[in-house]
Amino acid sequence: MVASVSFPLVLASASPRRVELLAQAGLEPDFLQPADIDETPLRAEHPRSLARRLSRQKAEKAQAKLKNNADYQSAFILAADTVVGVGRQILPKAESAETALDCLRLLSGRTHKVFTGVCLITPKGAIRQTLVESRVRFDRLSRRQMDAYISSGEWRGKAGGYAIQGLAGSFVVKMVGSYSNIVGLPLHETLAMLEGENFPVYDQWHEGKV
Repeated sequence: MVASVSFPLVLASASPRRVELLAQAGLEPDFLQPADIDETPLRAEHPRSLARRLSRQKAEKAQAKLKNNADYQSAFILAADTVVGVGRQILPKAESAETALDCLRLLSGRTHKVFTGVCLITPKGAIRQTLVESRVRFDRLSRRQMDAYISSGEWRGKAGGYAIQGLAGSFVVKMVGSYSNIVGLPLHETLAMLEGENFPVYDQWHEGKV
């Protein structure tokens, strides 16, 4: 049996949702290295392609930022990007009430897909990627429901203008696939990727450590 390594884990994000999801799985990043990149879709780019591309760019940007940091030059760097799509249409991360309302109108009464690209750069520089897809169907929303959600402010910065782990969870009629993927980090696939690279995923699960 191959011995576990003790390289640090860097999360290329400052997202509280992703930190909380890792904590749910018993993992705490040693360092947060947000990777601000241009998230504008390329011409004719599909939602799934965008999620894969941005997750890799975030991981590589974080790696470049850590190049001169002796503590994290040899680390597992984990990055993710979540994209909401209706058909081939990519929904934006809502930064205004108007954009969020447009998203809700589009999602109302129909099924959409949530894609999360996950990218892992190993201490040896190998790049591993996966893409996870979930499907979500919203009830037909009334104007009262949409206005109330907009007033909550919960949509700010969220892909597709909503957060399933919050108030918008009450809009969901049906969900197929990974719930944690919709929140922002598919736990099963992420842990499988880390374990496959000999990261000690389950060491903290022993009694008294979590």
